[in-house]
Amino acid sequence: MRIPIMRGIIDRRILVNYRVDPGVLAPLLPAPFRPKIVGGFGMVGICLIRLKNVRPRFVPAFLGISSENAAHRAAVEWDELIPDGPSPPVPLPGGAGRVTREGVYIRRRDTSSRLNALVGGRLFPGIHSHAAFVVKETAERFEVAVHSDDDQTQMAVRARLADKLPPTSIFRSLDDASAFFQAGALGYSATPDPTTFQGLELRCDGWRVEPLDVEEVRSSFFDDPARFPAGSITFDCALLMRGLAHEWHGQRDLCCDLPQPVVPALVNA
Repeated sequence: MRIPIMRGIIDRRILVNYRVDPGVLAPLLPAPFRPKIVGGFGMVGICLIRLKNVRPRFVPAFLGISSENAAHRAAVEWDELIPDGPSPPVPLPGGAGRVTREGVYIRRRDTSSRLNALVGGRLFPGIHSHAAFVVKETAERFEVAVHSDDDQTQMAVRARLADKLPPTSIFRSLDDASAFFQAGALGYSATPDPTTFQGLELRCDGWRVEPLDVEEVRSSFFDDPARFPAGSITFDCALLMRGLAHEWHGQRDLCCDLPQPVVPALVNA
């Protein structure tokens, strides 16, 4: 799906991240995606983002729209054939002449904007479900709760600014964590067609993150033991971005009907 370049402000973006057994995560990912591994783990999480003044690049800022949005994400890799002409890359399970790409797979998006929910998946990449957002925040404390109209998504985060990442994080430093998530700026969203994914790339005018100390986090998806058995998923860290000018660049749809690759479970590294 090709859309006009969209410009706006990331007023606040919270990334709550979990490390997960890749053997548990792999079956939850559709082909052609596989878990991106860091320190022997897969990485999944929640994105809670408030956008302001979002509009096509050629439209004045005062005509832009603002919204609260949430997404369930997984850091992924996939293979594509290196193109030798104008046609788009073709996903492959492996072999010569291929390139490995990385980004995030977004299984679900929720939004406070009825407009986003209406046009998502048609005029704007990614199906958006409407949800109620309750937000309480100051310069140093953040509380966000989400409940979707269809009752499929419930999540809540309470956090405050911190000086550093938790000592239990898989990332050795804030710079390491920042680089990992910056590499996931290309996202592919699920669509009603299980073999087609709509792409969107985030480009920021600068990339700055701050660590958060999470006091409470709940997610109806990641807390579901049917998907993530006890011991298979653990909170890792949370990051904050705010006040960043950005653009959304639409990408070609990614289409694939290949079987899901098998990824064995890995021990702690």
